[in-house]
Amino acid sequence: MPDPIGDVDIASASDMPQHAATINQVVGTYQTTFPGGTAALSGLLTQIGLVGKCLAHDLRRAGLLNILGSTGATNVQGEVVKKLDEIANATFVRVLRPSGLVCALASEEMARPLILSDGTTSGSYMVLFDPLDGSSNTDVNMPLGSVFSIVMHRQAGRRPDEGDLVRKGTEQIAAGYLFFGASTILVYTAGQGVRGFTLDPGIGEYLLSHEAITIPARGKVYAANEGNALKWSEGMRKYFDYLKVQDKATGRPYSTRYSGCLVADVHRMLLGGGIYLYPSELDKPEGKIRLLYEANPLAMVVEQAGGRASTGTMRILDVEAKTLHQRVPLIIGSRDDVIKAEEYIQGRA
Repeated sequence: MPDPIGDVDIASASDMPQHAATINQVVGTYQTTFPGGTAALSGLLTQIGLVGKCLAHDLRRAGLLNILGSTGATNVQGEVVKKLDEIANATFVRVLRPSGLVCALASEEMARPLILSDGTTSGSYMVLFDPLDGSSNTDVNMPLGSVFSIVMHRQAGRRPDEGDLVRKGTEQIAAGYLFFGASTILVYTAGQGVRGFTLDPGIGEYLLSHEAITIPARGKVYAANEGNALKWSEGMRKYFDYLKVQDKATGRPYSTRYSGCLVADVHRMLLGGGIYLYPSELDKPEGKIRLLYEANPLAMVVEQAGGRASTGTMRILDVEAKTLHQRVPLIIGSRDDVIKAEEYIQGRA
């Protein structure tokens, strides 16, 4: 019987990357400015990329090792800590601490920031991160992610403190996320557009796979935990009713796509359009999403791609940060979809 695929060398064809540009090459080509120099940005992204490689390696073997399930402890948020939460947090610290670029680290999993410098012996950058987003998915092999935000230490020569890390989203100089799905992807912005890189495990390098990402102005999907619907405001519930009405002119009804992982859902919206919602609840008006570790960095990415991020009543990046573990409602995604949601939340629709 003849070979149905003929003489095609599948291995060599599948191993051929579509784009050969690395993170360092892309930063050098497209990033014209960055506080402290573009070499520092390349260094920071390379270190965060290394975190992604380490975590991807652990996640691929998670079911074979004793790293699934919970530790029995709770974090500063009052949530059960998964073993992979601890591993991911330790990996970020282990990689970034000796980089020479970072003077302070803050994490969703740490009650207090980790100060790495006396102000004279280390770098000028501070990194805030959610080490493992969607950790409830760890035991069932569902998507996971990590989110990072980079800000500058405001006073060189002085030892940073917790207050230096509590900053408005507009003060971020770079932000992004790692997405662990069928492949490992690093998406970042440093204020000059959004680019994505896919890890080629064969060569251990991130290669440009998503250039100049632009989110559609309107999508066809929404992501939300509708199990909380009875806790939402009347305006919020009306907006969800609006999404489900048949209307060809506006592309409704929307389809629902909710993974339990904020990074995965936002990544879907970033590439295909749509809206992610974790609104305030009647008994929790402050919301649930962490402002500094999740909302701010994802808002910067989405805005740089042409989208919108809101609490429902104001722009996420304009929220005044007051505490390290502050929470906010989050409505994020395609510009027109978020604007429509705001109209319902504010009683204007």
